[in-house]
Amino acid sequence: MSDIVFTDARIVDGTGSPSFRGHVAVRDGIIERVTRGAPPDGDRIVDLNGAVLAPGFVEAHSHSDFEVFADPKLTPKAHQGITTEILGQDGLGPAPVSAERADEWSARMWALSGSVESAPTFESMGAYLDAVDEARPALNLGILAGHGTIRHEVLGMEGRTATADELEEMQALLRESLDDGCLGLSTGLIYHPQIHSDTDELRALCEVLSPTNRPFVAHIRSEGHWLFEAMYEFISVGYETDVPLHLSHFKLSGRKQHGKAELAVSFLEIAREMGVDITADQYPYIAGSTSLSAVLPPWAHGEGEARTLELLSDPESRARMAADIKEFRIPFWENDAGTVGWENIRIADVGSERTKLEGMTVSEIAESRDCNPLDACLDLLVEEELDVRIVIFLGREDDVETIFKSPLTCVGSDGLVSKNPHPRLYGTYPKILDEFVRERNLVSLEEAVRKMTALPARIYGLQSKGVLREGMDADLVSFRPEWVATDSSYDSPKRLPTGIDHVVVDGEFVIHDGVQTDRRPGETVRSEPYTD
Repeated sequence: MSDIVFTDARIVDGTGSPSFRGHVAVRDGIIERVTRGAPPDGDRIVDLNGAVLAPGFVEAHSHSDFEVFADPKLTPKAHQGITTEILGQDGLGPAPVSAERADEWSARMWALSGSVESAPTFESMGAYLDAVDEARPALNLGILAGHGTIRHEVLGMEGRTATADELEEMQALLRESLDDGCLGLSTGLIYHPQIHSDTDELRALCEVLSPTNRPFVAHIRSEGHWLFEAMYEFISVGYETDVPLHLSHFKLSGRKQHGKAELAVSFLEIAREMGVDITADQYPYIAGSTSLSAVLPPWAHGEGEARTLELLSDPESRARMAADIKEFRIPFWENDAGTVGWENIRIADVGSERTKLEGMTVSEIAESRDCNPLDACLDLLVEEELDVRIVIFLGREDDVETIFKSPLTCVGSDGLVSKNPHPRLYGTYPKILDEFVRERNLVSLEEAVRKMTALPARIYGLQSKGVLREGMDADLVSFRPEWVATDSSYDSPKRLPTGIDHVVVDGEFVIHDGVQTDRRPGETVRSEPYTD
């Protein structure tokens, strides 16, 4: 007899095939039976009355690396129907970090971790994954090896290219991380310290990755002014090393690139014609989110936070920053302020109690202080010791829609946990089901579910997840497509969605009738040991 039987379900199986009415039986954490006939017997019968039953959503781009220790129930994600998260994004992760590097890297990660009081580091990815299992998360969690973490372990915060010996050290650390179960390699080429890497460094790391067929996941060097040059570099690395590529949070930032989404998508399509296995993920918003310090030129980060704060108070350095931003003097530097304008950079939260600044744009702060926006920005970074997070309005709705409709694009929230997070942390998946499917008819419900399940599972090699089929893991979500919605907004982001009734992880309810349970059945998802 089955543990749970879902009856009268509209089954959307994750493959993109048309839905059908049927019943699903679960036993010992596995999907035991999928049938259109008479429902199987079960200890627990859940009548869905025609609601959708789909594979649990696989989040392709998550930042719960440290939040899992503060909130093992992973509340914002569970309520969206997410059952598996992929961590270690943007090249920034918790390991491998030696004892002598731990304080510096912990401080670096804490700036991105938001609500947690500290960002613990670990000497190996194996130790981190073991700690996650010990925390007993509600959801399944896999992680990517981080280029920035590995580079920091070898070079620290030095702003230069790596030597041949240093590249070999980085390759060795990557092999160890892959052997510990990392699902691939990530980088964030706008972030320090990996912003200082050159293309040869990326190739060297991908040569290690290539035999595993695991993906190279990248926040490329530019999503704005230098977008197409950055895409060319990324694709060339995949072509030359025969590594699967995955483009993080695919977007077009700033007026120069607005309206060019079809051209950008064609880069991916042409790359596939060349034999490059390339995909992308996307969140369904025109605004992104990061740390305010990301607007600083690369040279301002070169020797760590203490030196950065000194430069922010130096008049000559400020003048140099102003010129770099206004004149785009540094090739491939993302230069968010120059690309989107200070009026589109909004303060999400600050480390201090000066909450009146939260919700204001940098331009508005400058006006209130009777100074120019750059000075307002730099003064704020000094006052808050770099602990400032922003929401940055950089895109256009028609470009977001064009990218979403591509069959190569899957879904990831990229949500950073903080006092006032981007609404994507709570609202990404219901927003897609509500606005992109029900209201705008951009894609069918079946295709939207494929983008949330089978496609990201394929990208990250999760062979037992992402499809509702007999023998697969019993990670499931049930929702009413006519009711799914989110009230999460830029002003009130911490709003749980409606219309998502049940979420099952490894055969156990983590959400039942819309209410989170105390069950925490999740576990780490690890790749097989590295072989060259």
